[in-house]
Amino acid sequence: MENQVVHLTRDGFQKFESELNYLRSVRRGELAERLRLALEEGGDLVENAEFEDAKNEQAFVEGRIQYLEMLLNRAEIMEDNETAASGIVGLNSVVTVQEEGEKPEKFHIVGAAEADPLLGRISDVSPLGRALINHKVGDKVVVSAPDGSFTYKIVAVE
Repeated sequence: MENQVVHLTRDGFQKFESELNYLRSVRRGELAERLRLALEEGGDLVENAEFEDAKNEQAFVEGRIQYLEMLLNRAEIMEDNETAASGIVGLNSVVTVQEEGEKPEKFHIVGAAEADPLLGRISDVSPLGRALINHKVGDKVVVSAPDGSFTYKIVAVE
């Protein structure tokens, strides 16, 4: 993923940017203060659980900051899906699919960094996302997943 473009929606970009600003401006200061207080408590640093915990959290926050900086530097913002008017599924499409005999389901096709299946945001590189890309309303797509194969009919593309 060294120089790969990261596809983000405008909302996703803003969400990650807000998180980065919060971590830099608020969390770093809170953790520095927590470390200072743990050092003032004295005692042997090897046995100072609060100091160890604060150091671990600081390492996590610094790692997250580095990840977010990399993500935002490589970000390409996906505007509204231009192919949606033609009914073709692409990145940033909202797709309604239906498995035979089941209720329709709606999915938003996003880049991997923004994927959240519980919220209906699926990655373009997920089995379902890959199967849907470049198909149109009315097409039936077969999704090969670890649990087996599923056939979905594309009902709508927004």
